[in-house]
Amino acid sequence: MYENSFPHKRYQITLDFLKKYVAKNEIILDLGVSNPFSEILINEGFKVNNTLGQDLDRDTSVVTNNDFDVITAFQIFEHMVAPFNVLTAIKTNKLIASVPLKLWFSNAYRNKNDQWDRHYHEFEDWQFDWLLKKSGWEIKDHIKFTSPVKKIGLRPILRKFTPRFYLVYAERK
Repeated sequence: MYENSFPHKRYQITLDFLKKYVAKNEIILDLGVSNPFSEILINEGFKVNNTLGQDLDRDTSVVTNNDFDVITAFQIFEHMVAPFNVLTAIKTNKLIASVPLKLWFSNAYRNKNDQWDRHYHEFEDWQFDWLLKKSGWEIKDHIKFTSPVKKIGLRPILRKFTPRFYLVYAERK
C-alpha cells in the first residue's frame, strides 16, 4: 500500500504488524522522541504520545502511569544500557517493540560523533525473548525481516537474505 511512500521497508511492516494488535481508539506511548514513524501512526489515525528524550535507563517514571493502553518501542532498547528496568516498570498490558538483530557479518552500530546514537545491544531473537520474559512479558506474536540496502558488495547482498529486525507483540503476564 505505502511501498513507495515510506522511506523504509520497516515502516510498512511495522505499521501492518501494529494494526493487528492496536485499535485506533487506544492511546499509545511511543518510547523515544517524535520521529517519522510516530508521524505515520498519527497520520493513520492512531493516538500517539512520545517521550521527551528522558534517559529511560535512569528515569522510568513516564511508563509508570496508566494513561496509556499500549507502549511502543521501535528501535530504542538497543540504545539503552539496561532495558530491563523500563520493561519491568511499564504498567500497561500491551507492548509492541522492535530491535535490530545482531549480524554476524557486521559490527554493532556506533556513531563516533554522537554519544547517544550508538547501540549498546544488538540482540539475537532468543536474547530479546528472554529479556521480555524475565521482565514479565509474554510474547504473543513476532516477525523477523530483512533490511536490504541499495549498495554493491558482499554485506549488501547478505542484508537481502539475513533478517535485520525483530518485531514483537507482547502482553503482561
